[in-house]
Amino acid sequence: MLKDLLATTEKKMKERVEFARHALATIRTGRASLAILDGIAVDYYGTQTPLSQVATLTIPDPTLIVATPWDASTIPAIEKAIRKSDLGLNPNNDGKSVKIPIPPLTEERRKEFVKKVDHMGEEERTHVRQLRREANESAKKMLKEKTLSEDDEKRALEQVQKLTDRYIQAIDELVKHKEKELLEV
Repeated sequence: MLKDLLATTEKKMKERVEFARHALATIRTGRASLAILDGIAVDYYGTQTPLSQVATLTIPDPTLIVATPWDASTIPAIEKAIRKSDLGLNPNNDGKSVKIPIPPLTEERRKEFVKKVDHMGEEERTHVRQLRREANESAKKMLKEKTLSEDDEKRALEQVQKLTDRYIQAIDELVKHKEKELLEV
């Protein structure tokens, strides 16, 4: 019973760290990365479809991403979707593919992204703390229902706190790494 509670809590906390890792990868740095295009959906015959499902994405050099659609008629929709995103990218096409130059970040834009990274990190830390609260409430409920001894409840609260500390530290490291990446010129 107690092991299940701890295992479930740890699994959910790991998922939050993975979510944070994925979300932070979508924030653009000065270098080309396919992850920055993950949130872009293209209007593909009336359906919003992820860009990666309508085109082959490649990085021929560190400052360029090339999207080669499987259906050339989707080129205008791809360009529109990229322009509409808040990434600040200006795609252009050659009739066969969409070239997406990755401009260097201005100091102002870097600071905006750092604030966004901090905000995302705080949201994930809040989710982890919420998971801690839920686990603690479950342990207290088990104590009340007499399915857990007082010693086991105390041990559970300590273990949940250790899990919380470990996963918040992991999120902090991800945020710190992304900030460093953004501020490097």
